[in-house]
Amino acid sequence: VQLVESGGGLVQAGGPLRLPCVVSASIVHFEAMAWYPQAPERQRELVAQITGGGIGGTTNYADSVKGRFAISTDNAKNTVYLQMNNLKPEDTGVYSCVAEFQSPYQSTRYYWGQGTQVTVSS
Repeated sequence: VQLVESGGGLVQAGGPLRLPCVVSASIVHFEAMAWYPQAPERQRELVAQITGGGIGGTTNYADSVKGRFAISTDNAKNTVYLQMNNLKPEDTGVYSCVAEFQSPYQSTRYYWGQGTQVTVSS
């Protein structure tokens, strides 16, 4: 399984960005899809998650991004999106897309993309 993120770049504080993550397999097969940013000298942390293969699942957000970020899927395109609005300098980081695959026959697997850099200037 391959995940390819794009859409990163340099944006001024208060601006928006939309990050797509194209998955090489059908999203419906995954228990959850999520976005994890990582900034220098900070731990990687989950900011947005969508469960249920993008069909009738739930969304979860870190407190720091609630009301500003939105995760969604386009299952026909095998793509997960992270819409980021009202960006802040502390949102700066490399944003990676993650797919969680569960099977009754083996342990849970996580597939990671290579990440896309988001830089928010003040």
